[in-house]
Amino acid sequence: MLAPLRRGAGDPTYAVAPDGSHWRSALSPEGPGTLRIEPRRGEGTVRGTAWGPGAAWLLEQMPALLGADDDWSGFEPGHRMIEEALRAHPHWRMGRTGLVFDALLPAILEQKVTGQEAFAGYRRLVRRYGTPAPGAGAGHDLWCPPPPEVVARIPSWEWLRLPVDPARSRSAVTAARVASRLEQAQVRGSAALDAALRSLPGLGVWTSAETRARALGDPDAVSFGDYHVAKDVGWALTGAPVDDAGLERLLEPWRGHRRRVTVLLALAGGRRPRRGPRMAPRHHLPR
Repeated sequence: MLAPLRRGAGDPTYAVAPDGSHWRSALSPEGPGTLRIEPRRGEGTVRGTAWGPGAAWLLEQMPALLGADDDWSGFEPGHRMIEEALRAHPHWRMGRTGLVFDALLPAILEQKVTGQEAFAGYRRLVRRYGTPAPGAGAGHDLWCPPPPEVVARIPSWEWLRLPVDPARSRSAVTAARVASRLEQAQVRGSAALDAALRSLPGLGVWTSAETRARALGDPDAVSFGDYHVAKDVGWALTGAPVDDAGLERLLEPWRGHRRRVTVLLALAGGRRPRRGPRMAPRHHLPR
């Protein structure tokens, strides 16, 4: 359930300790904070510990982060692979962070590039412009991401050194300048946040869906335009890859829970066979 919050193995805002606890740093509305989530499997409980000015907010938000508010009303599996996923992962839920810019910034950096390039750019951005996580997070080398006002002031040449190309950096700076408006939009629901996000230049349906899925736990936020999702869902449901139009038709019976279905299919192993070389990262940006 927490895996979508980790942006690559080297994400400086996330760590998994040898004891199985999950550590996350974030900028809450109350300030930076570090959250430790410890699953106690023998007891069937989860324990949270937090540090920093945002500690109380992060602890209050933790049940929602772990899916306590996930609403399954009206959902019917309707397919063998989805039923298998539910049997294998009966406690899986979609969580929400309640933090829009926290989810939006890395999503912008993941637009139209390889995961390797996106994760490297976010890692360098956080370490260069973020701050060390408070409390025990420092012991895990955790860093809090930079606040919107810092992101909005990063000059173009510094983005290139991360390296982040001008199209993505312009979108990040624009979003940072209206971050407070975006945070307010989430209070009005997923549709309002979607409209606010997609009103910004350079932000489309994919970025909006990736942001709403994490910030709001929206079970219907489908990542149309993703390099893999349509092909994988088509393969799982029909035995053949499809495009976005085909994906929309296939998911229509689950409207309201369409993202939930894509995740459950992935949990059930519904990914098409990968063949051929991986997409190579670009090397024309300065390093």
